[in-house]
Amino acid sequence: MTVIRSIAQVGEPVLRERARPVGEQELASPRFQAFIDDMVATMRHANGAGLAANQVFEPVQVCVMEVDGNPRYPYKPKIPLTVLVNPVLTPIGESTFANYEGCLSVPNLRGVVSRFAQLRVQALDRDGRALDFEVRGITAGTYQHEVDHLHGALFLDRVDDPTTLCTWETFRRHREADFRTQVEAVVARWGS
Repeated sequence: MTVIRSIAQVGEPVLRERARPVGEQELASPRFQAFIDDMVATMRHANGAGLAANQVFEPVQVCVMEVDGNPRYPYKPKIPLTVLVNPVLTPIGESTFANYEGCLSVPNLRGVVSRFAQLRVQALDRDGRALDFEVRGITAGTYQHEVDHLHGALFLDRVDDPTTLCTWETFRRHREADFRTQVEAVVARWGS
């Protein structure tokens, strides 16, 4: 039975901890597999595009992502359910894009963050199999956001211009239309 877990809010010390790596035996344990199921259920319940273990008070290197008709992010390209354990992200090139981000741990706030446009992703999946693939564009931004959590960083730390900070309502009223145009340009150039 899955459990919807509490999501740590900005100010909780666990959000500033560096998550520890997960060992093979721990990953294979029924307890840890149930924890991953809880993370997925919690992310979906909160309409998140992703969720890192720190956000549910467990500072271990695991994050989950999924985007498919998400009402919070209707402009984001689809991401199939993805579980990353002990992820390492390596930028490919120096190209970046401006990404308006929000976070389940920073409710009702959005801001512009510069993200690498292409990444190599190396991690384990939930079954301990090695993953090695590339992501681009808006999807690369989602990956960076979630892995930042595992290093104790929030998107707030990466906002260069504090005048871009806004509530969800003011984003929708004043900035979403322009941002959707930017998303289309990023997708056209880099893919998802």
